[in-house]
Amino acid sequence: MKFIGYTRSNGTVGVRNHLLILSTVACANNPVRNIAQQLTGAVPITHQNGCGHLPREAERVHRTLVGYGSNPNVGACIVVGLGCEVIQTKKVAEEIAQTGKSVACILIQESGGTINATAEGVRIGREMLSELSKQQREEHDISDLILALECGGSDAASGITANPAIGVASDLLVKQGGTSVLSETQELIGAENLLAERAVNKKVAEDIINIVKRAEQSSLNFGVDIRSTNPGPGNKEGGITTLEEKSIGAAHKGGNAVIQEVVEYAVKPSKKGLIIMDTPGTDVDSVTGILAGGAQVCVFSTGRGTPVGAPIAPVIKIVSNTQTYHSMKENIDINAGKIIDGFCTVQDIGKEIFNEIIEVCNGKMTKAEQLGCGEFAIYRDSPTQ
Repeated sequence: MKFIGYTRSNGTVGVRNHLLILSTVACANNPVRNIAQQLTGAVPITHQNGCGHLPREAERVHRTLVGYGSNPNVGACIVVGLGCEVIQTKKVAEEIAQTGKSVACILIQESGGTINATAEGVRIGREMLSELSKQQREEHDISDLILALECGGSDAASGITANPAIGVASDLLVKQGGTSVLSETQELIGAENLLAERAVNKKVAEDIINIVKRAEQSSLNFGVDIRSTNPGPGNKEGGITTLEEKSIGAAHKGGNAVIQEVVEYAVKPSKKGLIIMDTPGTDVDSVTGILAGGAQVCVFSTGRGTPVGAPIAPVIKIVSNTQTYHSMKENIDINAGKIIDGFCTVQDIGKEIFNEIIEVCNGKMTKAEQLGCGEFAIYRDSPTQ
């Protein structure tokens, strides 16, 4: 099967063609916003990271920013920093440039302040947008796709409608040579042994068990048993009673494919097929990590309803029940509640999701894109220095 996307010089394929204005530190957020406001269609990324990080977390933040700028959906990138922060702006820009796309680096201290940095960014950005407008979509094989699998605000129906249907779509992609990334390690607790049985080899099986153990231990290090905080209040109101119940339902997003690899947060898979990325259970942080790992599109199941999107990638929302579909229809792309209603099977909705993925890759806007939902957050788990 084919889709039409933007060919990148490093062999990857974008389904969008964004000009990204990327802040490397919170101190650069204002000029990043100012630059984007003056460039129609530019996407600003601001955040509260970039300085005061201990080495392990500094590496993760750096990796995430580089991965985001390197995502195939980004056609060109302006990286903006202050000049004295822990995350080195020039190094981030240099590593993004290795993908072959047009990249510029602006340091506020070297530019002479916010106004000069903004003017420089606008000038460069106009030239970049002109070049991006000349690029045309070309036909590519579906095996070039990396699909992010995410869920948020799950309810008792998520594990029997939306998530299994996403699993069907994921299996269809994997069978055609594509890649799907299952995430949210904290929400695999209790399902890890079932997933390990599907690992391609012993090492991958051990990696699955180890990241789950690490997630549990991380909470215990702060004196908290994760089972006392997860499921969350919304999950419980939706009918989920235990973390294991939530996890088994969430794991259905991975379908039945063999698990080929386990990767760290914001690391691009080295293999095709079904991959597990070690991300947190918080939706925005998790999606950010998978997109930094190269995913071009995301399918996101919800039972309670959520408006969450992503700045550089389309997020397709699949709801688990018809009641939430009607109450939040403006945010939802596909209603998997039709399975419970008796109008469709899991296979039917899975095929509908798969077809929707292709249409979105070809340019159809998701509800999240139409509403301008574009959340971004980098996972942090250690104190500042």
